Amino acid sequence: MRTISFHTLGCKLNYAETGALGREFESRDFKVVPVGQSADVTVINTCSVTNEAERKCRQIIRRVLRGNPDTFVIVTGYAQLRSEEVAAIPGVDWVLGTHERFHLFDYIESFAKGENTQVEVSCIDNIDSFGPAYAASERTRAFLKIQDGCDYTCSFCTIPAARGKSRSSSIDAVVIQAEEIASAGFREIVLSGVNIGLFGQDTGESLARLFRRLDGVSGIERYRISSIEPNLLTNELIEFVASSKRFMPHFHIPLQSGDDFVLGKMRRRYVRAQYRDRIESIRKSMPHAGIGVDVIVGFPAETEIRFQNTFEFLSELPVSYLHVFTYSERPGTVAVDQHSLMGGRSVPKHDRSRRNRRLRVLSQKKRHTFYSGFLGSVRSVLWESGEHSGRIYGFTDNYIRVERDIDRRVIGSVPRPATLETLYPLLQRALEDTPRRAARTPTQLPGRCTFADRRWTGAVTSLSEDGCLFLTNSPIAPETQLNLLFPLPRGRMISTRARVIEKRGDGVGMVFEGIPAPVRKVVSEYVESRLATL
Repeated sequence: MRTISFHTLGCKLNYAETGALGREFESRDFKVVPVGQSADVTVINTCSVTNEAERKCRQIIRRVLRGNPDTFVIVTGYAQLRSEEVAAIPGVDWVLGTHERFHLFDYIESFAKGENTQVEVSCIDNIDSFGPAYAASERTRAFLKIQDGCDYTCSFCTIPAARGKSRSSSIDAVVIQAEEIASAGFREIVLSGVNIGLFGQDTGESLARLFRRLDGVSGIERYRISSIEPNLLTNELIEFVASSKRFMPHFHIPLQSGDDFVLGKMRRRYVRAQYRDRIESIRKSMPHAGIGVDVIVGFPAETEIRFQNTFEFLSELPVSYLHVFTYSERPGTVAVDQHSLMGGRSVPKHDRSRRNRRLRVLSQKKRHTFYSGFLGSVRSVLWESGEHSGRIYGFTDNYIRVERDIDRRVIGSVPRPATLETLYPLLQRALEDTPRRAARTPTQLPGRCTFADRRWTGAVTSLSEDGCLFLTNSPIAPETQLNLLFPLPRGRMISTRARVIEKRGDGVGMVFEGIPAPVRKVVSEYVESRLATL
């Protein structure tokens, strides 16, 4: 029997599509073997969202060929956009586009390595068919694809170019697949797609109608929504999830930026106020719900002040955790092709990294607060088959990850109630470690500073190693060069140069210029010492 191995990078949708490919190969007498084992055929299915995904794809191709030089290599995913680059990698046999991967056996027959790489990539604009897919591995959950493509034109995103316009499965087809998943013994389904809020807009059906049908499928105890745009998350959907016993109180809602100017340049279809309204609607109906947020740092229009707007907006929102992404330039996107219209300059890589770190620490704080609110409570947990050091893992209905001593009788069964404070140490570690890490990130600095040249004073509301937000009633124009004096303990003062980069209300944002390393260290230590007393 011939063997095949799959390597998948990217989102849940990619995993669902890999699952469909795996079943197709198995129906043709292939045996799927784990990653790392020698295989006759290797399929690498990756995404086209970030440069990091492309880099990892190249690494995987080279690593696979080093360990198994005779394997027949098929690459799909970001090949839709970079087919020539992929084909140029030595050892790749076939490159398939988004549409072609669902018709793989129409193009490839012998799986015998040849001298030249074959490429089959059609124009994505001409694709209007839907490729059904779901993935169900040894875990207790399955990823079910209900929608593909996207009609939105976010300025940072390549997905419409890689996957085409929005296309939906039918409600009947999704229900049939859900029944197949249930019959295979799986108890949880994650509904996946590129933009699942658009489900049914091309077929005359609706996401709400799909939810109601799925709610009646026997054998499935849990449904989760992988991700949904805030402008497509209607009150009808929120109220349905709140009343359902099978749709979990767990939402993942992309934000990307908490600044309205940046959202506009990103071509997002909502503003801060609308996003806040969606979060408040969920909390009103389901105070216990887990809410995750996607956010991008380092977009060209994101100045230091606009990043601070995002930070403060997220700090105030009652969400549970963040998924933080660093912006990367993607050729062919509006943000790259029309860079001068983005309203800002390219954000230096070190600033992108620093902003990413700040939001990741904020995410730890959010998760700590969320977890703390449920210590001692009883919630249902679906235990998974993954085993590590004699312990098993699972998730509560509202997406708190917990662990316990292994008990094979509970793995994959109907969700069971558990008292969260007894699920040590995973939950407890998160609660113990987060405050120690989070306390070291400067977020607010109470106090005052003075501009030495004109003696303007005001309150410093935030400070990082290379910038601050300074509130003052005095008029300070952008690009003004200033000498800045910071008060330090024991009556000392420290001076550094600063340049005003933006005016906001009564405040100005400044970037330090030429600050010596010893001064940077003293300022940083002073900020942290002040934070420790808050």
